[in-house]
Amino acid sequence: MKKLLTLSLVALACVSAQAQETKITLGMSGWTGFAPLTLAKEAGIFKKNGLDVTIKKIPQKDRHLAIASGDVQCAATTVETWIVWNANGVATTQIFQLDKSYGADGMVVKPNIAKISDLKGKTVAASAPGTAPWFTLAWMLKKNGLSPKDVKIVNLEPQAAANAMIAGTDGIDAAMTYEPYLGAVRAKPEAGKIIATTLDYPMIMDTVGCTPRFLADSPKAAKALADSYFEALDMIQKDPEKSFEIMGADVKQPADKFEASQKYLRWQDRAANQKFFAGEHAAFSKEAADLLLEAGVIKALPDMSKLADTRFLK
Repeated sequence: MKKLLTLSLVALACVSAQAQETKITLGMSGWTGFAPLTLAKEAGIFKKNGLDVTIKKIPQKDRHLAIASGDVQCAATTVETWIVWNANGVATTQIFQLDKSYGADGMVVKPNIAKISDLKGKTVAASAPGTAPWFTLAWMLKKNGLSPKDVKIVNLEPQAAANAMIAGTDGIDAAMTYEPYLGAVRAKPEAGKIIATTLDYPMIMDTVGCTPRFLADSPKAAKALADSYFEALDMIQKDPEKSFEIMGADVKQPADKFEASQKYLRWQDRAANQKFFAGEHAAFSKEAADLLLEAGVIKALPDMSKLADTRFLK
């Protein structure tokens, strides 16, 4: 009887612990920079920290719709994308930085294109306005005296854009893509050349953000989300082989291929986050917002002071 009572109490304690887990649905893509979030889930880090996280793979162009509908509470995306979402009435606040691209995003061109300015009047495959590949294209064009209006843009997602170049698709002169798909182009130089990456134009940085309502209702869960990410980075340092295997499996890559693709970005730890949000985030957001206004992606600036909340980084 005593043994049964003890077992019952243990069972109740387990049920109670599970009941206390905060449910979070997080929208993201298979981008290499987001992979530590997958690691945090698959390695049980989220669960250990009291979170029941569901990861939904949603194209960047649709992620804000999932937030607006209430299907997801948090998301991972590029810094400038939060400006677009907030400017279009989807209130969201960034709470920690994931990564900085160091060559993981790039422009691939056909052999006859010698420089970016040669793209005037040409056709470029890129995701829709308001996405990272489109913004990368706009940024690179502006730095070379052009704008999106000077090229014809065919909307293809990063994987399809890379595949179009590898296949030598007629009528597409260039494409915007990122790892792990950019790696497929690197492996087949005859398909085209990588004319520029974020090593040449350092402007792709990813963050996680949530709705203001979620942050108000569940501040402890938001802190646990950030802490879990930093713990996942620690795991990568301590057990890289297992970590790369878990993260690679999510994008159907063996561990060694995934390890190679992640070399083109830098995941940002707690100290790097604190430094980033101390000034660089606001400065970049201002320059990005000006470009988005100029390109007509947004009609007015959102409240720039509400784009980030740094209290979860402590």
